[in-house]
Amino acid sequence: MIVEVERGQDFGVVSALGEIAAKKCERCGACGPHPPAPSPLAERGNEGVRSIVRLATPDDRKIATDLRLNEEDVRRTVRDRVRQHTLPMKVSDAEWQWDKRKLTIYFTAEQRVDFRALVRDLAGLFRTRIELRQIGARDEAKRLDGIGRCGRQLCISSWLPEGKPVSLSLAKAQGLSLNPVQISGPCGRLLCCLHYEHDFYVQQRKRFPKEGKTVKTAEGSERVISVDIFRERVTLRSEAGETRVVALEQLRL
Repeated sequence: MIVEVERGQDFGVVSALGEIAAKKCERCGACGPHPPAPSPLAERGNEGVRSIVRLATPDDRKIATDLRLNEEDVRRTVRDRVRQHTLPMKVSDAEWQWDKRKLTIYFTAEQRVDFRALVRDLAGLFRTRIELRQIGARDEAKRLDGIGRCGRQLCISSWLPEGKPVSLSLAKAQGLSLNPVQISGPCGRLLCCLHYEHDFYVQQRKRFPKEGKTVKTAEGSERVISVDIFRERVTLRSEAGETRVVALEQLRL
């Protein structure tokens, strides 16, 4: 479809309708808080709502395809200009608006970048409005896609609506290695999937004594060395230094 955007028209594909579309829009949050989505053929003037101009013709689709192919050349050109301006930024992607009235450049950077001179340079080169948009490592992975450590398509680019911050505490709670290299994805950040089973581990660990805690048993005072939530076992060490493994039920008795 050809749809109305902020400045001009763009090409889009319908991915959801009705309640599903409203939920996706709420998760995205790009338009800010708003009531449930109205009909796709909304009237102009409603805040945050754009109109569908018309169904795309074969010529419209060809233009969109040609623009996607041209974006690789645009990325190379922009990267060359970034090097010329010696800016500390990495160009990730480029995206033409269908009517070529705007070119959006996505980049990552460790700090704020003064790219005003670069924008003027690119505007003169491409003869259109230039928008440079700084994104995070997870957003970059979402745009570029890839294969994860599990051998499947990245969750962030296939179905995960947004990338939430992940901390080492999630790996610690699951008894995983705390070496970031071993639990990081292609984006260089900790794996999104560390969130998936975290609630399960938290709930299960509530049934066990904390590691390092001293408990009273039939053998006397013993220190909890480790717990196995799947086999429901607890490893204990006595004051004499002897180690034994007990079932959780036996420990409760």
